[in-house]
Amino acid sequence: MRRKELVILKASAVGFGRAVPTTGEYRPGRVVTLVEDPEGCVWGVAYKLPTGREQEVKSYLDYREKGGYQVIAVTFHPRPPLTPPPSQTLLYIGSHDNPDYLGPAPLEEIANQIVNSTGPSGQNTEYLFQLADAVRTILPEDSDTHLFSLETLVKERLKNVQKHSHIQTG
Repeated sequence: MRRKELVILKASAVGFGRAVPTTGEYRPGRVVTLVEDPEGCVWGVAYKLPTGREQEVKSYLDYREKGGYQVIAVTFHPRPPLTPPPSQTLLYIGSHDNPDYLGPAPLEEIANQIVNSTGPSGQNTEYLFQLADAVRTILPEDSDTHLFSLETLVKERLKNVQKHSHIQTG
């Protein structure tokens, strides 16, 4: 069983900054990428792994996050009302020399890319919707305008695609 805690980290989230492989034709999707920022602040979930499986999980993550990621130890601070003291955890930080790093882009471009991307892990739209739902659940006081604006744009694009396909087939 793994234990999770809501934590705060010193980094910045680059909204949907990394390409993920897709099936067939290479159409990269977007996932959130953390980049180092001493002045930044990112809320996240940290997992305490079962004793004895730490190396197995680290090997898996090293493989999954290969190419352009640096593993750093950071201090995380559990969110009140949790009372554990701050402690060290490992964090994968993206770098601009990662060949899959897409970097910032206009919201409209990111929305179009997300709508058109499906990969081994599923549709990129579902990643976005689950992330937005998680932020609303875990941090209801956080109004991440970038994330929620992107979610709205993608939902609008999907409605337009559906409406357009009904017109063509109807």
